[in-house]
Amino acid sequence: MSDREVMEFDVLIVGGGPAGLSAACRIMQKAQAEEKEISVCLVEKGSEIGAHILSGAVVDPTALTELFPEWQEMGAPLNTKVNVDELHWLGSETTSKKFSNWMVPKTLHNDGNYIISLGNLCRWLAEQAESLGVEVFPGFSAAHIAYDDKGNVEGVITGDMGLAEDGSEKDGFMPGMLLKAKYTIFSEGCRGHLGKELLARFELDKGKAPQHYGLGIKELWDVPESQSKPGTVLHTAGWPLGNEAGGGGFLYHLENNQVVVGLIVDLNYKNPYLSPYEEFQKYKHHPIIAEHLKGAKRVSYGARAIAKGGWASLPKMSFPGGLVIGCDAGTLNPAKIKGTHTAMKSGMLAAESIYDALQAETPVADLVQFNDAMRNSWLGKELQQARNFVPVMHKLGTFWGGAYNWLDQNIFSGGLPFTFNDMTPDYACMELAEKHVAPDYKKPDGLLSFDKLSSVFLSNTNHEENQPCHLKLKDAAIPIQSNLPKYNEPAQRYCPAGVYEVVESNNESIFQINSQNCIHCKTCDIKDPAQNITWVTPEGSGGPNYPNM
Repeated sequence: MSDREVMEFDVLIVGGGPAGLSAACRIMQKAQAEEKEISVCLVEKGSEIGAHILSGAVVDPTALTELFPEWQEMGAPLNTKVNVDELHWLGSETTSKKFSNWMVPKTLHNDGNYIISLGNLCRWLAEQAESLGVEVFPGFSAAHIAYDDKGNVEGVITGDMGLAEDGSEKDGFMPGMLLKAKYTIFSEGCRGHLGKELLARFELDKGKAPQHYGLGIKELWDVPESQSKPGTVLHTAGWPLGNEAGGGGFLYHLENNQVVVGLIVDLNYKNPYLSPYEEFQKYKHHPIIAEHLKGAKRVSYGARAIAKGGWASLPKMSFPGGLVIGCDAGTLNPAKIKGTHTAMKSGMLAAESIYDALQAETPVADLVQFNDAMRNSWLGKELQQARNFVPVMHKLGTFWGGAYNWLDQNIFSGGLPFTFNDMTPDYACMELAEKHVAPDYKKPDGLLSFDKLSSVFLSNTNHEENQPCHLKLKDAAIPIQSNLPKYNEPAQRYCPAGVYEVVESNNESIFQINSQNCIHCKTCDIKDPAQNITWVTPEGSGGPNYPNM
């Protein structure tokens, strides 16, 4: 520890997504309004703000309007208002039925919402944060949590730069810095590896339902101008997932003749042969999707896990020395399939709690009042109203669960006097391979469907060569000795980037990790049935570099 450079701040924020950036902006707004001196530092593991940001994204502007009431005049990149909003049931690979507007749960209506690039919104928020005096450091990964002698969080240690694969120091080695703060905000996004440590160390999720997840896979396409319909939102349920998995698809028309298309696959699926990536390739061939992509060119690809457990899975969000917010805690509203406005609101509430604490003569370590502030806000009320949305879908399936949610949301505004819970973690839902058959996945045609490696290429993913592998196996023998005979080693299929392979060499099966391909989606950390894979942060600036995603 002694050879590390130490920097001290009042507030340290880990993660440059909408939650962390909103917290940074809000705390500086309050400090400037009351002429207080507060130092705020934000670290982001991506090469730039927005590099690792991936979301649909249709955004509810409520939180942005609270944070910056004049965001339109300030040039925030919300340019495409939703003007067509459709939900379709896909019955098979060729059939579909459009739901009438009254049949759609009102939480899925998008009146007043915008189709955006969340990465570009984060870039804009970072500009506002810096103009307010926040120190923003992209390319620095928070590798470890620093604790004081009382066991309270006192900051983070950034990742060492220039370590070889075997852990030895290469030329130009730079040890990570110790960044200390009076309060540290963790806003790493879904399944943050430090957030995961905090939940375990401080038992923040004690008595809560396990978090549930989906894997969102997304592509960005340039379409002919004659096909561009800015403001069009299309959501689908049913095929190709059917009875195999929950989830659904989406297609949105942005400005500049661009279309985003994606599929969300719930990670509680049972069939170890299922491949979310291949399901997405199938999805694009449905006529209702394919017609939007005729003559178009795919320009970007990415994937990211989504925390969708909602209210029942929401942990205690405070601990001695800081707060965990946004998708790191699981604030996404599953009934709206939206997490940006909720993440931003959680960040703003965190900023207000920390600002008030910094003004006290003797600041308390554990800001427990933040939990009450969150629950009493519109964010808390939204999540409480949506509390049954996911567990009902898990219990009743997409169709009948959807029918229940329509009744609950449209007629009773989330007030039906029942509370459902799903207490089975997603990884524990996977069944033995012998109980299932492998789906028929066709070869990609190079027009609508593509192989994994060409997709990863479009994510601009890169990691410094010869560095320690950031995908840690607790037991290196489990993939071949246990997962392979039981589940035909599902990591080969649940990973949407071809990171994991079982290769044959000298009549022996070998588990190969292509960590260079990793797009930081976190699916392996979530879905491995043995919970044997731990995702940790690689060297700073490694990973995808998403443009306009």
